[in-house]
Amino acid sequence: MRGFRRLCVIGLTFALGALGATSASAAPHSNVCAGTLGSPGVLVGTYAGNVTVEGACAVNAGAALVKGNLTVGPGAALVAAFGLNDTLGSGSSSLTVKGNLNVLGGATVVLGCDPQSFPCVDDPNPESPTLSSAGRVSGNLIEQQALGVVMHNTTVLGNVQQNGGGGGLSCEPTGVFRLFQSPVYSTYEDSTVRGNLEVTGVNSCWLGIARVNVSGNMRLVNDQFADPDAIEILSNQIAGNLTCQHNSSVWNSAEEGEGLYPRAPEPNTVRGVRSGQCVLASRATEGGPLGPGPF
Repeated sequence: MRGFRRLCVIGLTFALGALGATSASAAPHSNVCAGTLGSPGVLVGTYAGNVTVEGACAVNAGAALVKGNLTVGPGAALVAAFGLNDTLGSGSSSLTVKGNLNVLGGATVVLGCDPQSFPCVDDPNPESPTLSSAGRVSGNLIEQQALGVVMHNTTVLGNVQQNGGGGGLSCEPTGVFRLFQSPVYSTYEDSTVRGNLEVTGVNSCWLGIARVNVSGNMRLVNDQFADPDAIEILSNQIAGNLTCQHNSSVWNSAEEGEGLYPRAPEPNTVRGVRSGQCVLASRATEGGPLGPGPF
């Protein structure tokens, strides 16, 4: 999936960068951020209470602070992965949520960006990116039947819970992912989760969890993905337990070339107990054994 991810990142940069250029006017004191994919609303400034996203909304006009809960409504899209203030032409953009970030059925969230793994969608040179934007959620990130969540460079002080949803057992683009001709996927990378990270009952194309510091447990149960390279669980720091049960497949290695094999190990550090599918390292070669090292 390495080549796929690179194309997705670059495609997303151009597609959503174009959306940011046509954003609707900001309304920092409304409790609803609404727009369309052609003209998304803008979330900017300080909101004293809860905020709901309807349709499409971008965080590209400076810092946005939601002191209550932020809910991305059914089928809506929130993109908070802009590094610049593209409205004023100077400064930076970021999203902070003091309550919970709720992602409802069929909704999509793109949160945070960094040069190492996911360029900001307004980076002038996505092939050699330099911009970054950090997301922060003081409560929980709760995803109920969401289409997909793409999270980088973000701190969640509570739990991350992705329950159900996805694009189905297919790699056909759908929803917002059609904009950049990408299969539907979710990923959590280069981030910090102070509570637990759980992904359960998701059916989609691909899932990756890489370089995440998890203070609690990581749990992946009943997740089915169309791409054989899912689920990649790479180089995470897990203070609690790592549980993997009834998933289509799990990997603690990344492909070295264009094919599924051979693979380079990227083992996880787990202070607690590994159980289920995530005990021994995944196969490095086709038909090879599991292990000998830990997952």
